[in-house]
Amino acid sequence: MKNIYKLFCSIFVLLLFVGCEDDFSDTTDFANVAPPSNISASFEVTQDNTGLVTITPSGEASISFVIDYGDGSEVSPSIKSGGNIQHTYKEGSYTVKVTATGLNGLTATGEVPLTVSFKAPENLVLTIANDEVKSKKVNVTLNADFATMYEYYPGVDGVDPVTANIGESLSYQYAEAGIYTVRVVAKGAAIETTELTQEFEVTAILQPTVSAPAQPDRPSSTVISIFSEKYNDLTGTDFYPWWWQSTQYEEFDLNGDKMIRYSKVNYQGVQLAEQQDISKMEYMHIDVWTASPEFENLEISLISASNGERPVLAKLTQDEWTSFDIPISDWTSQNGFTINDMHQLKFAINPYNGDGAGVIFLDNIYFWKENSVELPIRFDNEEKFEGKGNPAMTFALSTNPDDSSDNTGKLTTTEDWWDTAEISLDVPIQIATGADNKVSAKVYSPNDDTHKVMIKLENIVDAGDRTKNEYIELTKDISGTGWHDVTFDLSELEGGNQAYPNDQVSWDGNGSFERLIFFIDPGDCNWYGLCSTTYGKVLDFHIDDIIKGVPVVAPVVKKAGSIISDFEVDGSISGFDGGAQEVIDNPDTSGNSSDKVLKLVKNSGQVWGGHKFTVTDKFNFASEQKIKIKMWSPRVGLKLNLKIEDEVPWPGVSATSTVTGTSTVANEWEEIEFDFSGDSKLTADDWYNLVFIIDEGTQGDGTSNFTIYVDDITQN
Repeated sequence: MKNIYKLFCSIFVLLLFVGCEDDFSDTTDFANVAPPSNISASFEVTQDNTGLVTITPSGEASISFVIDYGDGSEVSPSIKSGGNIQHTYKEGSYTVKVTATGLNGLTATGEVPLTVSFKAPENLVLTIANDEVKSKKVNVTLNADFATMYEYYPGVDGVDPVTANIGESLSYQYAEAGIYTVRVVAKGAAIETTELTQEFEVTAILQPTVSAPAQPDRPSSTVISIFSEKYNDLTGTDFYPWWWQSTQYEEFDLNGDKMIRYSKVNYQGVQLAEQQDISKMEYMHIDVWTASPEFENLEISLISASNGERPVLAKLTQDEWTSFDIPISDWTSQNGFTINDMHQLKFAINPYNGDGAGVIFLDNIYFWKENSVELPIRFDNEEKFEGKGNPAMTFALSTNPDDSSDNTGKLTTTEDWWDTAEISLDVPIQIATGADNKVSAKVYSPNDDTHKVMIKLENIVDAGDRTKNEYIELTKDISGTGWHDVTFDLSELEGGNQAYPNDQVSWDGNGSFERLIFFIDPGDCNWYGLCSTTYGKVLDFHIDDIIKGVPVVAPVVKKAGSIISDFEVDGSISGFDGGAQEVIDNPDTSGNSSDKVLKLVKNSGQVWGGHKFTVTDKFNFASEQKIKIKMWSPRVGLKLNLKIEDEVPWPGVSATSTVTGTSTVANEWEEIEFDFSGDSKLTADDWYNLVFIIDEGTQGDGTSNFTIYVDDITQN
């Protein structure tokens, strides 16, 4: 994209430049105003045999129009959007050309057929059909000879007709289903008109015919999903616990899209398999469809196991999907309501109908929170870049080729010379004169070749005037297979010109940039329009740790302590008196990147029920008397007893000792220290077994409240 201006050296190269310019305009990367579209015109003919036609042009993203009447006369003057113009035609058929101009100066042309005849319209053919998506809506088309336009009278008292060009479709929305006597009147330039009358049955659609709106990509850490094919739903949810009321439940399948259908509705509950803490979420989303006119609102209640329920009303729109994103604060602001133990939801129709009536369809029920896109980007929050180019660079969330526990972004280049990966930032990158203006990233190269890595920052404040925007870019080389720390010091650009498309405008070294773009091996073009050959290869690169500043290099130190187990290789695990355990994939890598962890569950049994883990290699306390364990607890204050035993089975162990650790955070990883240094007898023996007991003295129940994860047991 840079240095395009160099192509002006010859007419041939100028043509190359124009071609490139068109490509850039098509992508709307640099001017986010769309050209005019859907260009058309409507005609109103004077019925006096004069041939006078009123032409009203139309088009999306248009500010003015010019009309070519199609009869050889001069084109019209400019017509502002919403205006019209009159023109007198002789009898005949014409193609009227409408040229629209948009805000950014781009134009588009549409052609509309026009027939002007002084004969009365003949051979009327009326097509009328119920809309397949919108309930009680009809679509009408009238064709006729010698006609210019037509009027549709819907058969409703006091309602004016709807008009359209002959042969074009119009729509009318009825308030009620039923049989109507409809009338169409065909009009041309003749004084005489022709009409047609018939009966038509308008029908109501009683179930959705299209899916609910598609849901956005959201990082899994920002969503708790109850029912949605887009996200991972909670397991074991009961959507029909039948709370002794009339509502009936069934799963509705719309061409493979599953929904919830409740009929004879008064209220219905949803029972979760486990309590959920949704206090960190910000919104509840739900999509609702109903054809029942008596349903004014859907009353949605969140139900806490400890402090009851609170309702919120969501106003419904009949015969179409209604999407809601309700702030969680609408519930928690009611009388100190808390939702860290939500176990049920309730849906009720408001105003309430005790006998039950009507039908509702529900989809995409989930709780979510905003995920601000800002530096640093380490891909732990599933930040997604957008691939651009022709063909476009491909971006995918991936993992480090050298460490599968480390999340990265994978960039697959194409044969295009300017393919990119781009992302919009919620928190812009600030560049200021005299400040630390470095931006760094780790880039993984798949081969030993030298590759160019370009960063481009864009600040779009006026999509219609590029000169008001700012664009800067900087390139660095990497060589060799593997990871490279790449730092871009944007202060180097101060005092020079900006990048394309402002490459002849100077930059003062200051800016707030909300668009971040990466190129791999962009093709620089010379005076003759020839580009470098470094681009055009399909290769997989990785990118990670995009930060403002430079990476901090940690000092190399000897790792404190000795590893006892990290559960990547299973030891011997067993439970007793209600303890259940297994090595599983790490369910929360946000604070612990290990692949495998040990899951411990205290079920009903004995209050001392627990778990025993026999290590692969024995350990002793000769020099390291403290044990540290990473632990994930569902609550603050959970007590974990750690007991060590030798190889002799219980109760014949020769020596033993127990230390208690207490969780200080909930639903995240922390490191707990168990200090055995006060027990001098432990230094004489070797140890094989670690015994874990959750909340000794308290009966477990097997729920998430008595489920923990442990990892990385080390001596220190």
